[in-house]
Amino acid sequence: MQNLEKEIIVDSKLENIETLTHFVESALEPYDPSPKAMMQISVAIDELFSNVVRYSGSSNMKLILNVNEDVLTATLTFIDEGIEYDPLAKKDPDVKLPAEDREIGGLGIFLVKKTMDGVEYKRDGQQNILKVVKKLK
Repeated sequence: MQNLEKEIIVDSKLENIETLTHFVESALEPYDPSPKAMMQISVAIDELFSNVVRYSGSSNMKLILNVNEDVLTATLTFIDEGIEYDPLAKKDPDVKLPAEDREIGGLGIFLVKKTMDGVEYKRDGQQNILKVVKKLK
């Protein structure tokens, strides 16, 4: 096996979460990722794509999947041309507070930041680019 790079472009519609998840799971299957890593990647896809659909106003989104076989990590790069939105800029929720005392929102991104091995955002021209990295074992 050699390093892998694949990409997919989907319309910014919530029903495409399943398409993105299947695309990534199928591409990662030959690497035999741990069930925990796959579940965390699926949650990240759901959360990050949902944010694109809800907040960016972009008509579509590109997902680029890279696998580095030397260290067995997957990098998922979410690219959209919507309004500038850095989900990492929001302060983490205080998870020690009871649910009814917490501000609404932010838990999904918090979960992504806690479960991924790396998360970064940048704005490049008209594009939001959000990258997450996950060890597959």
